[in-house]
Amino acid sequence: MPITYTIDQEKRLVICTGFGLCTADDVLGCHAQLAKDAGFDPSFSQLVDGTAITQTTVTASQMRALAGESPFSLGSRRAFVVDSPLGFGLSRIYQIVRSLRGDRHIRVFHSRGEAMAWLLKERSV
Repeated sequence: MPITYTIDQEKRLVICTGFGLCTADDVLGCHAQLAKDAGFDPSFSQLVDGTAITQTTVTASQMRALAGESPFSLGSRRAFVVDSPLGFGLSRIYQIVRSLRGDRHIRVFHSRGEAMAWLLKERSV
């Protein structure tokens, strides 16, 4: 699968990394696998690193649907790291849809360092 994840229990953080070709089914598969993982807690924060994704077939409408299928709670913090205009646009669609559902803790970044700093700073508050 072109999306892997690790769970850092101590930091209460899930780090998801996408690479290569990424589809909506890949994202749904990762969500399903994560939800079944005994170490997963929906209140954990999430870092999504999409900088190694080279191609995607995810459309804007699929991204809106994926936002509705998130296994994370409305209170969890999520940071998306992207380095392409398409990745940024799709991540912003996700952010907007989730915000309409009451989720106010999603940010899109161009650097993993900035994303981690925001996640860890927010977690310590």
